[in-house]
Amino acid sequence: MRVIAKKALRDCWERHPDAEQALKAWYQDARQASWQSPQDIRQSYVTASIVAHNRAIFNIRGNRYLLVVAVNYASSGIVFIRFVGSHTDYDKIDAATV
Repeated sequence: MRVIAKKALRDCWERHPDAEQALKAWYQDARQASWQSPQDIRQSYVTASIVAHNRAIFNIRGNRYLLVVAVNYASSGIVFIRFVGSHTDYDKIDAATV
């Protein structure tokens, strides 16, 4: 997969250094993945949540942080990082529309 907006991950781990290794690991996993459907994500990440508008939510660092991505499964295989942050920050967004 092609991951767009790695800067969002970097910004998060600069604010929350304890998330750095987990975010880097997720990034490497996503780059090597070839997700064709939400079920493919769930096979790799059983705790991932799939929501409307091709969004997937990943638990990062033991669920201390959340990562919301929009996935273009159809032809391009692109993962767009839409949100990454703490639960407090996550509570302020709508994961299906962010």
